[in-house]
Amino acid sequence: MKQGSRQIQSQQQIQTLSPQQILAVKLLELPTVELEDRVRAELLENPALEEGHEDSDNDEEFDGNNLDNDNVSDMEEDYSMGDYLTEDDIPDYKLQENSNPKKDRAEEIPFSETTSFYEKLKEQLGERNLTECQRELAEYIIGSLDDDGLLRKTLDSICDELAIYGGITTNEAELEEALKIVQDFDPAGLGARSLQECLLIQIKRKEESPTKQIQLNIVEKYYDEFTRKHWDKIMGRLNLSEDIFKEAISEITKLNPRPGSSLSEAIGRNLQQITPDFIVDTFEDGTIALNLNNRNVPELRMSRSFTETLEEHIKNKANQSKDSKSAMMFLKQKLDAAQGFIEAVKQRQSTLVTTMQAIINFQKSFFLEGDESLLKPMILKDVAEQTGLDISTISRVSNSKYVQTNYGIYSLKFFFSDGYTKEDGEEMSVREIRNILKDCIDSEDKAKPLTDDELSDILKEKGYPIARRTVAKYRQQLNIPVARLRK
Repeated sequence: MKQGSRQIQSQQQIQTLSPQQILAVKLLELPTVELEDRVRAELLENPALEEGHEDSDNDEEFDGNNLDNDNVSDMEEDYSMGDYLTEDDIPDYKLQENSNPKKDRAEEIPFSETTSFYEKLKEQLGERNLTECQRELAEYIIGSLDDDGLLRKTLDSICDELAIYGGITTNEAELEEALKIVQDFDPAGLGARSLQECLLIQIKRKEESPTKQIQLNIVEKYYDEFTRKHWDKIMGRLNLSEDIFKEAISEITKLNPRPGSSLSEAIGRNLQQITPDFIVDTFEDGTIALNLNNRNVPELRMSRSFTETLEEHIKNKANQSKDSKSAMMFLKQKLDAAQGFIEAVKQRQSTLVTTMQAIINFQKSFFLEGDESLLKPMILKDVAEQTGLDISTISRVSNSKYVQTNYGIYSLKFFFSDGYTKEDGEEMSVREIRNILKDCIDSEDKAKPLTDDELSDILKEKGYPIARRTVAKYRQQLNIPVARLRK
């Protein structure tokens, strides 16, 4: 059988983004505060870009179309100044927001997001593969920790509380197992029932070292002597040299006796004030005004001195040396970059306004009344179809962006939610269904709370085809416990 090779021709379409498109995408993803940093960084890096707006009345515009392109025919590119100095390419372009004719700008509302100590531990609990019973007991223990992260209650008293308030029958052995799970959380020392146990947990969690076992012996066997600083007794009983003992004591004193407070402090340091990217004002006559919040972003313009320098280089073509041509190339590249950056910021503004206006149009009832129940089901595709933009573009706009309204500051993601269609064809948002679920639970018989199956049946009777698993998911999102814990 003959073997040979043959040539196959195939056609493949590959889409690549230009540097200008990549820049536009990156700027689109930035929230207002990061955009300000990015603009100021560009001002420092590119001498062809400067802060301020172009004053066309005082500056004489140079007509680059009168230049003879043959003057630079020996260069790699055409250096016609018309590329930069036409009215379209260097507009009186500002990054500042437009003035509001209706009223003065509303004062910016500070807004911050954080995660509480309890929620932080619940997140770690959610990462563990536990039985439902273990999860419930561990969650109750987390709620019983004091501000230092220590468990001051006895396991026996927790057993009684669970039986009385939660209707859960358990024993100390099961609680001890759940407590060990909590004590494995970060930071080390959480869930300890005493300072001694807190220190032991932290020592055991440390990496191996020459003094680790010595530290354990000191805290476990000679804790009373340690608290009273009877160093000679400890050294004598453990037969330790003074240097080794001092090293062990030094390591012990570095441990944290209040692991819970350290976690709270770390969370506090991570607080970030949210600066809204949009400001939406709703007036009594029903009009809605949208403005970009770019008050701290510098105005940008092309450098006049830079363009004049390039003009002089082009005019003196007869005396151009190799260094002069290199200088022209540098000037051209910087002007290209400056013009491209201004256009990218301009495109970002246009895309942001277009997207936010579409959201306002879609959720107009909410912006007029401020009632969350008026929010309609809306997904990225809905906004993309209304704006003519790609879904990925809408996703970039809605990510990490915030809007200030008359009713507070909201993340753009707040306005997006899936929906369900009732039997009569009416479309409802998931947020509204959660509100209905909450109303059902609030009005239930507390002596006999509704199970998820019963809630699912009630919702189906009301015309909402919600499965039991979906009910459980929405109930958890509302931070509502299971039926037996609601008695």
